[in-house]
Amino acid sequence: MDLGIFIPIGNNGWMMSKNAPQYMPSFELNRTTAERAEEAGFDFLLSMVKLRGFGGETEFWDHNLESFNLMAGLAAVTNDIQLFASVALPTLHPAMVARMASTIDDISDGRFGINIVSGWNQSEYAQMGVWPGDWYYEKRYDYATEYVTIMKELWATGVSDFSGEYFQLDDCRLSPPPRDGSVPLVCAGQSDRGMEFCANYGDYQFIIGTGDLDVVRNDAGRLMAAAEESGRDVGVYVLFQITMGETDDEAEALLTRPSHERRPVEHQQHLVGEASVATAEAHRTRREVGRDRRSRIDRRERPPVFVGDGEADLVVEGCRRKEAEDGFHRENHSVAEGALDVEPLHDHPAGARHARELHARG
Repeated sequence: MDLGIFIPIGNNGWMMSKNAPQYMPSFELNRTTAERAEEAGFDFLLSMVKLRGFGGETEFWDHNLESFNLMAGLAAVTNDIQLFASVALPTLHPAMVARMASTIDDISDGRFGINIVSGWNQSEYAQMGVWPGDWYYEKRYDYATEYVTIMKELWATGVSDFSGEYFQLDDCRLSPPPRDGSVPLVCAGQSDRGMEFCANYGDYQFIIGTGDLDVVRNDAGRLMAAAEESGRDVGVYVLFQITMGETDDEAEALLTRPSHERRPVEHQQHLVGEASVATAEAHRTRREVGRDRRSRIDRRERPPVFVGDGEADLVVEGCRRKEAEDGFHRENHSVAEGALDVEPLHDHPAGARHARELHARG
């Protein structure tokens, strides 16, 4: 089982609450998080890509660092932990991302990978004039297929003359290549089409974790079926959020508070509304899809992981104990998503304050 962390590349990490510590992202904050994670025995770090926040009283994710630059910096100050940066496909040409990946792969001595974000939140791209159009909702995995094909071709051969519907290259060159001739790719699409894409081109697939592990196993099974069809070996990263307290009882009490006390309503409604447009059911209205998604959120069972002590090494120990209890297969890589218990960074130049927040994937 692999355990990893979504590092706090955006303000306030992953806590959409006025009750959580409010802080800005900074390199020092993420460096401290990375060092603590590596010391505690986590296997990888991933930084998301977020180009426009959701506002509200907490200005949730209105302030973000850039994923590839951040991971390049962390590559130089870590030794063993795997690093994943995220790319929003409509924003960067695949040949440039392939070269960026090769560079960070060199800095990290072969510890770099890419999280493929096909791009669904129109407002993030429209603000820069790079939103392809509403056709993109239905065709984004076709676009992603060409995108990843170009990167893999450049890494493997150093040259590409790819000619497709969305990209045309003419003797495009890349050198040096990544150390192993490629870098691992992570995908996150939950639809059958998204999992089919990962089975054909990715190395790991995110699965949404719930308290019902039968649901998790069913979703993982859909990926495994697609991977069997493609003849490729693809791992599963299951997403759980770790709630930490001084004791198990305190952690569970925090988790079982009414949702409106943990997450401002306007943030949740905005997230639901934006995400609904990304579904393949483009003919349905945003309101219909959003209503269905809210219903699924309301029915979602709580994550099954509770960690009493907030120390990072005990988070790792608790997750691995949970793996043994629930019988996850070894090939199903588990992830942790959250924030480490780091001392407040009041004295750092950026004035960032670090929350006791940790994201764990299972």
